[in-house]
Amino acid sequence: MRLSELSGKEIVDYRKAERLGILGHTDLEIDVRTGEISSLIIPTGKWFGSRGRGAEIRVPWNHIRTIGSDMMILEVPE
Repeated sequence: MRLSELSGKEIVDYRKAERLGILGHTDLEIDVRTGEISSLIIPTGKWFGSRGRGAEIRVPWNHIRTIGSDMMILEVPE
């Protein structure tokens, strides 16, 4: 799967059956030594006219349960 294919997918937490958002181009953490994605970064805050981002949830790559054509189902760590 290419990195560009992940962008735009809806993200759902299977434990809470809750929609967390849509993955964008910059919402990934990549291990530069291996070139592998290590975690997803899901913003939880909103832009309030400032340049900074709000809080975020980091989900390790191994917590992804399923990647479908338009959705990713994952287990968000407590």
